[in-house]
Amino acid sequence: MYQELVEKKAKLAVIGLGYVGLPIALEFAKNISVIGFDINAKRVEMMNNGIDPSKEVDREEFKGKDIVFTNDMGVLREAQFFIVAVPTPVDKYNVPDLKPLIGASETVGKVLKKGDYVVYESTTYPGCTEEDCLPVLERFSGLKMGDDFKLGYSPERINPGDKVHTLKTVVKVVSGCDAESLEEIAKTYELVVDAGVHRAPTIKVAEASKIVENTQRDLNIALMNELSLIFDRMGVNTFDVIEAAGTKWNFLKFQPGLVGGHCIGVDPYYLTYKAASLGYDSKVITASRFINDDMARYVARTIITHVLRNSNEPKILIKGVTFKENVSDIRNSKIIDTVKELLAFNIHIDIEDPYAEAEEVHEEYSLHLSKKTDKDYDAVIVTVPHKPYVGLDDAWFASVTKPKALIVDLKGIYKGKITSRKYWSL
Repeated sequence: MYQELVEKKAKLAVIGLGYVGLPIALEFAKNISVIGFDINAKRVEMMNNGIDPSKEVDREEFKGKDIVFTNDMGVLREAQFFIVAVPTPVDKYNVPDLKPLIGASETVGKVLKKGDYVVYESTTYPGCTEEDCLPVLERFSGLKMGDDFKLGYSPERINPGDKVHTLKTVVKVVSGCDAESLEEIAKTYELVVDAGVHRAPTIKVAEASKIVENTQRDLNIALMNELSLIFDRMGVNTFDVIEAAGTKWNFLKFQPGLVGGHCIGVDPYYLTYKAASLGYDSKVITASRFINDDMARYVARTIITHVLRNSNEPKILIKGVTFKENVSDIRNSKIIDTVKELLAFNIHIDIEDPYAEAEEVHEEYSLHLSKKTDKDYDAVIVTVPHKPYVGLDDAWFASVTKPKALIVDLKGIYKGKITSRKYWSL
């Protein structure tokens, strides 16, 4: 398969062209023929015009690539190597939602042919590729893995907004259903990953490696969040503590904060779900999830306590609605939980974000981004260190707030810089 791809006798298709799939498709298109497939016709049209709907890829990256963007199943049939990179969210009960993954598997199954390869990149629990996706592929194709087609898994390691740790510069974990497929998949990914690949012994090991990466980060952030709850009661700034403790060589500088997005705030639930299905009730992971999920409400309660002491009709400005800095992605943004708590107290809220799309915010959360802001807020919440926010100073905050206002700095950007207003951070 690898040789056929290199000689352009075979085509590679990427199913799902979000923040993971599109960069992969464009990188492969430098070397081989690629089909970029997405069920969203509007997104396909944008990419055919050199526009990344996720705003992660520059227009220049589309030029000179051997790639076709489509939502046409007829075009998808031309591929022999399929990479599935669709979202794996959780529902409102934090139960894994496999509908996008199963839907993509049905799509691939309908066009799968003898000799083809299918590699999943979507983050999920160990066993999902072989236990949930494989049966769908076989049912819709009428083929059998091993005899007719090959299966693999290679967890995505795309970090939105990060221009240093990219697909090319981060080691790629790969796996296959047998020794032959492992080698062919590894050589294929080596075309685009300069840092090289790690050959995992099984598909389940590769699946587990990804989910453990994010679960470990979730646990470490939960510890920092719990410490911030404790230190706040002591009147101690957690960021000062981290700075001091960080002078030791083996201290890990995790920081407190709201844990949202589609990785750290989601993936641990896949692991605890799978563990429960096997009769094990996770304790440490579940406790960490509870701490991190509750932080947004803790922030809201702290703000409510302050503003209701100083105003009968408080107004609050929230700067930043995306789940992290310098990205447009608003999925699973935990500041929304804070907003809901504040609105429950009939507090007037203005929300602004230089990266988020107003239409998406309204569609996803029924909230409106403010086109202009006022000058008399009782509190300002800065949620993420967007580039336009980093340079704000004490004079700016004073210009948009009342004298007794509270400046809430969730990421510690302005530590030691706010003097004319009350300052609070996690």
